[in-house]
Amino acid sequence: MSEPKNQGQFNIELSEEVAEGVYSNLAVITHSPAEFVIDFIRIMPGVPKSKVKSRIILTPEHAKRFVAALTDNIAKYESVNGPIREVKGSGPVMPVTFGGPTAQA
Repeated sequence: MSEPKNQGQFNIELSEEVAEGVYSNLAVITHSPAEFVIDFIRIMPGVPKSKVKSRIILTPEHAKRFVAALTDNIAKYESVNGPIREVKGSGPVMPVTFGGPTAQA
């Protein structure tokens, strides 16, 4: 019996809407014994309430593979573009002014 030519391959469809992407500047990660939940949030200056823009739910195994793939891609990025600057501090960095002037009325 011969193996199918496309074994191990599959097609991925990317709609135009999804291809546009969603900007996020904060991720909140929670987990249970069965899954990891990553909420991507956009925080905007002067807006007191932010909404979750996208939620991704992963199994623990897929979360670990995701971290490995992201680590690999960051290393490749830095080998071409130099180190990514990290802001040191305790806890998540919450952008307040996004590096620009504050708004005044």
